[in-house]
Amino acid sequence: MNKLYIGNLSDHAGPADLESVFKDAKIPVAGPFLVKTGYAFVDCPDEGWALKAIEALSGKMELHGKPMEVEHSVPKRQRIRKLQIRNIPPHLQWEVLDSLLVQYGVVESCEQVNTDSETAVVNVTYSSKDQARHTEEIPLKILAHNNFVGRLIGKEGRNLKKIEQDTDTKITISPLQELTLYNPERTITVKGSVETCAKAEEEIMKKIRESYENDVASMNLQAHLIPGLNLNALGLFPPTSGMPPPTSGPPSAMTPPYPQFEQSETETVHLFIPALSVGAIIGKQGQHIKQLSRFAGASIKIAPAEAPDAKVRMVIITGPPEAQFKAQGRIYGKIKEENFVSPKEEVKLEAHIRVPSFAAGRVIGKGGKTVNELQNLSSAEVVVPRDQTPDENNQVVVKITGHFYACQVAQRKIQEILNQVKQHQKALQSGPPQSRRK
Repeated sequence: MNKLYIGNLSDHAGPADLESVFKDAKIPVAGPFLVKTGYAFVDCPDEGWALKAIEALSGKMELHGKPMEVEHSVPKRQRIRKLQIRNIPPHLQWEVLDSLLVQYGVVESCEQVNTDSETAVVNVTYSSKDQARHTEEIPLKILAHNNFVGRLIGKEGRNLKKIEQDTDTKITISPLQELTLYNPERTITVKGSVETCAKAEEEIMKKIRESYENDVASMNLQAHLIPGLNLNALGLFPPTSGMPPPTSGPPSAMTPPYPQFEQSETETVHLFIPALSVGAIIGKQGQHIKQLSRFAGASIKIAPAEAPDAKVRMVIITGPPEAQFKAQGRIYGKIKEENFVSPKEEVKLEAHIRVPSFAAGRVIGKGGKTVNELQNLSSAEVVVPRDQTPDENNQVVVKITGHFYACQVAQRKIQEILNQVKQHQKALQSGPPQSRRK
């Protein structure tokens, strides 16, 4: 197609004006300008020059104070149902564009026009005029796992609002109530032109990918903290997530710089959950908590409420490190899925670990150095309340508050400190080694 339609012209525009514009843009023409009131037609030598004229002049060149519209001239019989879509980003997949277009009717043809620029141009023919008109605003639907949606939305919706403003689109996300055990994905709907939808898609996928990579990095850290932990078996990501293996390289490079935990060694963690979520954690006739206990390999019990109007309930989890990770991970996930926290927030819970009173100082460190380093490492809030009275077992409480991965890192580092204290106590009890006689 080498015939051009030139629109949005001033009534004062004439052939000489248009000839000057095309000459300045160094675009040749193959005939005279046919000027009408408000528009004109002209032939280019070939389709390549016609495309260059569209890219160089349409919306970018003013004539008598009005920006010119330059596009392919469409025969009258096709004019009511034929569209041209320009400036399509190269990363937009053809299948995505096709799925957007067919939402508005039968597409008779959709052909790509060769162009030297980085963006693509397509000609689309619909079967009716109304269908072609509706494509001016196209909804794009993206499926994303619920684990990533909170960070896409951001605190008070700031991330989502910024994407909307930067891309000139309207973005909505399906409610949590539509989630099921078998469908943990939310639908992100983007409304705008093809170009703006493509920009929004790029920003959304960038944010989701960033969240995914952060979670994988956190999970890989857990693999180092808990040797032998099978991350793929935890069920925190969908089977199709394609999560890479946690470690690679020779065995020497995979050896974690953390203490080796015996599988028989058990820990007890008190996790505080919203009181309203207790029913969901227990499940009908206790089925959910039984399944969770079997899955994690841990003992999971919910303590009675301290008061009738208590806002939190204590979950007592007893088991080895891997069991703690599985059980706590599923509880965090359940609270998020059941909408017991704001959809715009990540789940943050408080966990208590009881440590020997003589070891509390080691957790705090001189001048609070150790606990400060622990908070910086894990991003969790770690507090050893002052002036605690040790319980009957001479233990005091360490409080940990934060997101799931933050809490796990903090718990593992505290257990590492306790393990070092235990080894030191054993060494003192056994006494100095006796010297050998020669």
